[in-house]
This record gives sequence, structure tokens and C-alpha cells, in this order.
Amino acid sequence: MTPMPDRFTEKQGQYLAFIDSYITMYDRSPSEADLQRFFQTTPPTIHQMVLKLEEKGFISRVPGQARSIQLLLEPDEIPRLKRPRASGQNK
Repeated sequence: MTPMPDRFTEKQGQYLAFIDSYITMYDRSPSEADLQRFFQTTPPTIHQMVLKLEEKGFISRVPGQARSIQLLLEPDEIPRLKRPRASGQNK
């Protein structure tokens, strides 16, 4: 039995929720560009988040292979996806 991954932050949870939703809708993993468009952030930020999610054991991927992200969590462990706030919008 593999150990349960550490708890994730709210932001990490939203990335996991997006990956889960994307796979459900399109039957394939999202690219980092898909993550970038949804979260409206920079490629280095997206890549660092992907590396962190992999390091923490929430996802697996094949470096250099497009759309290779796989979730390693059970569906009930993944939070619900929330629409990101537009830049400059107040809470």
C-alpha cells in the first residue's frame, strides 16, 4: 500500500481540480499551455507547480512527453474546481 500524499494547498488543489476536470471533459491530460490559459499565469509558474505536484506525489508525468500528466489521487480527494478571479478583481 502506498502512503497517502501530503495535504495540498488550496492553490495546488485547484490545479489538481483543473487537471481532473480537463481529463473528464477531453479524455486526455491538459498541456501546460492549457493550465496557463485557465489560471492566467506565466509558463515558468505553471511548470513549477507541475513539478511541485509531482514531487508531492499528487501527479505523475513523463518529462518531455506532451499531455502525460496523470492524477495519483482518488476522485473524492480532489476539490471542486472554482473559476479563477480575473486579474485586478477584488475578493
